Parts: sequence; structure tokens; C-alpha cells
Amino acid sequence: MTDLLTDTATASPLTSAPAAAPSVMHGRPLPATATTGVFSRYEEWVRRSPEAPAVLDGSRTWSYRELDAAADETVRALDGRVRAGDLVGVCLDRSAGLVVTAVALARMGAVYLPLGPRPGERRIQAVTEDVEVACLIGDPAVLPERHQAAERITLPLPGEGTNAAPTTVAAFAPPAAGARPALPESFYAVLTSGSTGRPKAVAVAEPALSALLDWYRAETELAPGDRQSLLIGAAFDPHIMELWAGLTSGAALVPAPDAVRWDPAELTSWWRDAAVTVSVAATPMAEPVLNRPWPQDLPLRHLVVGGDRMRRRPDADVTATVHNAYGPAEATVVTTTHAMRPDDGVRDETPPAIGTPIPGATVLVTDEEGRIAPRGAAGELCIGGDCLALGYLDPELTSRRFTAPPAGIDPEVTQRVYRTGDRVRMLDDGTLEFLGRLDDQVKISGVRIEPAEVEAALEQDPSVRSAVVTAPRSADGNARLVAFVVATDAAPAPDALLSAVRAWLPEQAVPSAVRIVDAFPLDANGKVDRTALLRTAAEPARPSGSSGNDGPGGSGSHDGGSHDGATDSERLVLRLVRDLLDSPGAGLGDDFAAAGGTSLVASRLLAAIEKETGVRLRAPELLRQPDLRAVAAVLDKRRAATTAVV
Repeated sequence: MTDLLTDTATASPLTSAPAAAPSVMHGRPLPATATTGVFSRYEEWVRRSPEAPAVLDGSRTWSYRELDAAADETVRALDGRVRAGDLVGVCLDRSAGLVVTAVALARMGAVYLPLGPRPGERRIQAVTEDVEVACLIGDPAVLPERHQAAERITLPLPGEGTNAAPTTVAAFAPPAAGARPALPESFYAVLTSGSTGRPKAVAVAEPALSALLDWYRAETELAPGDRQSLLIGAAFDPHIMELWAGLTSGAALVPAPDAVRWDPAELTSWWRDAAVTVSVAATPMAEPVLNRPWPQDLPLRHLVVGGDRMRRRPDADVTATVHNAYGPAEATVVTTTHAMRPDDGVRDETPPAIGTPIPGATVLVTDEEGRIAPRGAAGELCIGGDCLALGYLDPELTSRRFTAPPAGIDPEVTQRVYRTGDRVRMLDDGTLEFLGRLDDQVKISGVRIEPAEVEAALEQDPSVRSAVVTAPRSADGNARLVAFVVATDAAPAPDALLSAVRAWLPEQAVPSAVRIVDAFPLDANGKVDRTALLRTAAEPARPSGSSGNDGPGGSGSHDGGSHDGATDSERLVLRLVRDLLDSPGAGLGDDFAAAGGTSLVASRLLAAIEKETGVRLRAPELLRQPDLRAVAAVLDKRRAATTAVV
């Protein structure tokens, strides 16, 4: 994409010598059409092609006309209760109902705040205490207690489709004293992880989203007749890009069944069966797909990947163009991209760059003094330009993270920059290489997690005196969370702690293991020695009271049986689960999810089982089983069937 960019170094007196070129890069200027509103572009497609498919969910199709009519009904249902500028929390999954809700709120001028279909009650309680939410929209069964007891109205949203809620209500509860309203001109807001232990809300204006969609449509050539996935978790901001990219291009949105987010084989099968042509996927979900044999009958042309560091290029047989995208929510989803095309001839094993800025974005690298670093030097990535969010709903936090640009940046280009906390290097051609985080923030399954937020959730338990959360990486570079806890008088059960924090945290932020310790190791400055804890986290944990027996019925097992007589499949499943969850105490009687299994771990477990046995289980076969013994029984059955066929 470098031909679409202008490099400030070519016009700057600082670049008289190539070695002194500053680490600054501007995306090309935004076209005049970027001033066109997101919602007005959607309305244009309603007028131009009212009978074209807008949402395809299995056998059910909603046309643009039907979608618009459903949005109008929802507007009428909310009329007088929700006003322009109000924040509305949306607790829905990827579905026609979610799309209708987004359109209805945009029509009303309300601010869309996606919270996901199963928000933890404590997390939502914290959000509604901090943020002035006019109402929550969702299945009444998943709403927090305060909103279940509040006034509710049933909304006429579609109840059909893979992920649809059978009944959807808008629940109104009085805002908490001191809760902050949306920022003026907000189009949507999204939650990001907060170091204080509470999530923080970022507000984005319509022009910033419009500029992003301009790039997306131009890069992917998304147009009528295309099918755009609705795959990203509905609590995260890339889902907003997916949704409005489809609706502003005349394409059809295709909501993904939940199982495809757990299993690379399910995902590629779904892409093929649903005839998806353009998709967005989180890096941990996409990488296993890109490194498996690529189905040659896929209609997928473009795959936008982001949310975590991409560790290698796609394999040579991948026929789609893969865009390695980088961008924080504070800069409207995507800031820089690097396209890897099937015919580009590059097949090295080095991690791909995060690329160059999209139109309207400015990127620069600063040193420890806040000055622009020379190209080739590592430093903090700062972002400016039209892509920036309005800021956080907390003005003090906004003033700390959105600052004046360093000397040498024309204020007409950007009057402020967002300090990402990410460490990067800008190469001579302006391409950015990602080097890691400057602070403790980590990414799990593509979602930014502040360890302090997880620690604060654990410390809500009266049996926890203090907690420290680490993020060790496996040999393949994947991170997981391990919590170390110093208990009060009564030592808590790790399983009970994990169960409790699920009410506070999104799935990706729930630790894979909790270890009870007498004290934390300290460094020479008297601070917690996280390096020492990381070394400890990398070691296998021995469950409390363990006898060292690591068989299926060993100490810590919940099935109470002996490993004697266990089948090969039972031993295999248990060994893999214990390794992946770092939980030597797991037993065959444990439920996978209750033992700490997440969507990412499930994907790795399925891949590991296939590698060891040649049998490919499907995600539903894993998730529907009551315990690990039942998973092993399914594996035995599939292995027997495979042998019989041979």
C-alpha cells in the first residue's frame, strides 16, 4: 500500500541525510467522499437495492427493505425513552437482531455500546455505575439483576437465526450518581480494559468510522453480491467495522455460528458453505487456519486479521489476500495494515510487519523523551490524524493518553496524538515492525487485557489478600494468564475463584490457572518480581495435596476413580487438557469449560487431538459433553469408525 501513502520525510528539512529521516508516516489524504456519513450510505443502499440481501443467516434472508422496516419498528418502540446522544448498552450476539438494533440506534442518533451476549453481571454493574447508560438491550435472562427488576419493554427484533435471542427487551434503570454521559458527536462507544480494575469506555465519532470504511471498501472491493462475515465477538470494536462495512457497500452480512470461533476446520467449512467473500478474524483464530492446508474451493477473497501479533506469514497455498491489521480502539479499529497477496512471491518465515497507515492516519515513533525517533530506532508508537477517537468518557484519562504532538509535527496534520504504549520500529520505507508492549498490558485471544483489572477482580473475594497476574507464553508464542494469590486466613479453592471472576471479566481475561502462594517474590527495589513469577508460571503446578500421581484418577481429580483401566483416549484427552490448562489436578469428571477451557484452548485441544490421532473432532462434540470422559468416549467412537472404514 505504499503507493497510496505520502511520506513526510520527502518534504522535511530533517531528511537532508537518509540516516536522519524521522519516524513519521502519513496515510494519503482522505477523499472528499469521506465526509459522507456512515448512516447515509446505508440509507442509499436501501433506496438503490431494497430487495438485495442485507443479512443471511442459514435459510433466513432479510433484505435491505426488511432490515430497514424492522429498524423503524424498533425506533418506534424506543421513541420517547431513548434520545439522541444517549448511550445504549447492547447485550446481543451476532444476528439479524443485532444488525437491526445497530441501524435503529444510528437512526435515532443514540450511541451504540456493544457489551456482548453474555456480559458478566459484575462487569456490567461496574459499567453502568461509571457510564450513563439509558438502557440495556438483550435477552432478559442475561441482564444484570438491577435491570431485570427495572422497567422493561419488549422489542420487535428478529428472533430467528443461529445466535438470535428468542426474546429481546430494553431494560431501563436509573443511572448511578456521577455516571458519565456519552461525549458529544459520539457514533459508538466501546469498552477497553482498564488498569484500575474497571473497564473504560472510548467514544468514536461518525467521520472516523466513515474514513475507516472508505479504506476497507477500497482495499477489499466489497460490493453488492459480496458476503461479509459477522464473525468477531460482538463486545469488541472490529465487529462494528464488519457490520457497517457490509451495510455501506450493499453487501450481505452473514452471522457466524458460535462453533466456528472454536475450530479452524469449522471456520473454513463455514466460509465455504456460507459463500463468504470477505472476512475479519482475530489473529489467534486466523493463524491456525492460515497454517493448515487451505481449501482451494473457498470463495474468500480477503481476510483482515488483527488483535494480536501475527507470528508468521500465510502458507503458500492460501488463495485469499491476508491483511495484517493493527489498531487500538482509541484510533478506530485499524490504523496500519500490511497486505500479503497470493502472488506476491514472499515466502519467508519472519513475522509480517504491521505495515503503513491507512488514509487519514498519521503514525510516528517517539523516544523516551517524547521526541520523534530516527527511522530504525525502537520507540513508542503514537497515532494522530482523522482516525482518532473522541476520547474516553473520563476526561482525566483522555488528557493523559491523548496528548499534543511532538515538535516537528504540523498541527494542521494532527493537533493531538494517542500514545499506544506499543513498542515499534519504523523501517526506511516507512513500514512499521511491532516489537511488543512498553507496559504490562497483554493480548489474550486478540483482546487487550490489563493484568491489574484481573487482579482487582480476584481481590473482590474476601479470601484473597492480594493477587498478581502474569502472562507466560508457550513455545509457539501464545500467551495465557496465570494468577498468583496470597490468601487471608482461609485459603480459597482455585476453582471457586475462577468461577467467581467470570462474573467480572470477559472470557479472554479469566486466568487459565490460579496458584495459591504464601508470598510474592520481591526484586531489589522491593517490588513484586514478575520475572520470577513468570518463571514459576512456566513450571507445572502441583495441586494442593497432590501425591504426584498424574494419572486420570490422581489427586485433584474430580472423578474419584483410578487411572487403572482408563482407555488410551481418556489418557490422551486428560494429558492434553492438563497441559493446555496448566492444571495437573484436572480429572476425567471435569467439565471442559468449568475447568478453565476457553474458545482458544478448545481450538488448540482439537488441533492437538488431530495431530496425535488423525481424528478431527468438531467444536460442538467437545462443548456438548458433560465431562472429559465423555469427550474421550466421542474420540473412541470416531477412532473406531475410522478404523472400520479403513
